[in-house]
Amino acid sequence: MASEPRHLPPTGPRRRTVGTDDVDLAVFSEGDPASPTILLVHGFPDTHRLWDGLAERLVGDYHVVRYDVRGAGESTAPRKTAAYRTELLAEDLFAVADAVSPNRPVHVVAHDWGSIQAWAAVTAPRAKTRIASFTSVSGPHLDHIGQWTRRRLTHPTPANLVQVATQLAHSWYIAAFHLPVLPALAWRTVIGPRWGGILRRVEGVDSTPAPTIGTDAANGVRLYRANMLTSAAKPAPGPTEVPVQVVLPTRDRFVTAALAEDLERWVPRLWRRRIVAGHWVPLSHPEALARMVEDFVEHVSGAPMTRSLQRARAGRAEGFTNRLVVVTGAGKGIGRATAHAFAARGAEVVVADVDIEAARRTAAEIGPAAYPYLVDVSDADAVRAFAEDITDQHGTPDVVVNNAGIGMAGPFLATTARDWQRITDVNLLGVVNGCREFGALMAEAGEGGHIVNISSAAAYTPSRSLSAYAASKAAVLALSDCVRAEFVDHGIGVTAVCPGVVATDITNTTTFTGADDLEQQRMRQKATKAYARRGFTPDRVAEEIVRAVDHGTPVVAVTPEAKLARFGSRFAPGLMRRVARLIG
Repeated sequence: MASEPRHLPPTGPRRRTVGTDDVDLAVFSEGDPASPTILLVHGFPDTHRLWDGLAERLVGDYHVVRYDVRGAGESTAPRKTAAYRTELLAEDLFAVADAVSPNRPVHVVAHDWGSIQAWAAVTAPRAKTRIASFTSVSGPHLDHIGQWTRRRLTHPTPANLVQVATQLAHSWYIAAFHLPVLPALAWRTVIGPRWGGILRRVEGVDSTPAPTIGTDAANGVRLYRANMLTSAAKPAPGPTEVPVQVVLPTRDRFVTAALAEDLERWVPRLWRRRIVAGHWVPLSHPEALARMVEDFVEHVSGAPMTRSLQRARAGRAEGFTNRLVVVTGAGKGIGRATAHAFAARGAEVVVADVDIEAARRTAAEIGPAAYPYLVDVSDADAVRAFAEDITDQHGTPDVVVNNAGIGMAGPFLATTARDWQRITDVNLLGVVNGCREFGALMAEAGEGGHIVNISSAAAYTPSRSLSAYAASKAAVLALSDCVRAEFVDHGIGVTAVCPGVVATDITNTTTFTGADDLEQQRMRQKATKAYARRGFTPDRVAEEIVRAVDHGTPVVAVTPEAKLARFGSRFAPGLMRRVARLIG
């Protein structure tokens, strides 16, 4: 796990100057030089301060080094455009690496134009001995882009042409930067002084730009002029033996994920990791990025791959392989069938239930990829501890199925306050607890996820005998709609599943309000026989749950009667209310 942020010493990072043939580079380092070195390379129009948040989170375990690239911040700025060629920028990177870690290769993490120039270094012959790993964020190899574009234009399928057109639309500013005089002038006088506000409005990022922003950006325009046309006209991509992790922000306004599709041709040791963020990931999501960097560096240094890395490995199996699924109420019924369904598709499954023996039986049926846990979903503190334990032991879940629930039937006037409290605690607050605890962990991880909440056709099918149960499940359906609208910002999908009459054990434990013990038993037996005659099994619901996660479906009515009732609730609510008077 990434280290907690640590406060820097009052004097700040150690500063030194590293000179090359034509520039002096301002280099800033912190942490123990005996630790593995992570070298951070910023892009346009930033300085080394871009990495403040990430450096804080890594400095406890690593020697963290940053530098202002040529033309930016405290480094000197060549006047000739040719001095901003990527091969010269790559030599700057090697010069810094040699100065700060002469005896061991460095782990490079780079963003935007920092990543573009780092690709030039990673694909150079020297990289084999000087670069241990490379994490690229929003900055592809220019020669890879050239080849990527050519391959799609020479095979002009609709999908290929859409990819090229989409990337060209994202790259509109490149043409503007080739205009004479105006781009540099605009950055010095208009854009630069307002850059912090622009980032807040457009990217939702709080940042205080360097006081040199206007001059830095004016110099940085030369990066585009010195490299773009040449690489597009004569791309010459080279392979690399360096392990490469490409971090793909899902909301990047400038670089599309499609640009990373062909990298296996040149990078045999490749990982692609998505992060739910915009272009300026180091500013907006330093915690999530630090975790990704540490996962990768530790693996390259000999540690096993985390589940997230296993998922991201190029060429990995499809489906739910290397994904972690948490299912509550998984000892029996729909929960048990759902755990089996995800495991059959390659997932590791946390089988949680208030009955630990039932959870153990389900886990034993699945095998070593299932882990039984005891949890009472109505206990908020217990769910919090459960979520933290799962994350510590297995990593952040990819899918959480809030399935645990209880049944209750009977007249409203016979339903006591205690009955209402119990069904609310389990059916509604149990789902609330799961959404809150696991949703927070997924959002912090930054890699998205999916939450499934088991509601019921009773949520939209009024019945005179299901007031408490229907109210609790209607609340779950409404909760799911509300949470979905919020969680979409974190890339987390939310599905509400509404089964109808399904043959599960819930009928054996349903509370029939206003009935004595003998009558309770008789009514449970009657309900169980009726549900069994219906013949709709839990495994069919489980298949719908897996399909909903695959497709991101917001609401799933499972059985035929559930689909019919949902139609009726939308288009014939008056008829549904009249029928409710007859169904008891």
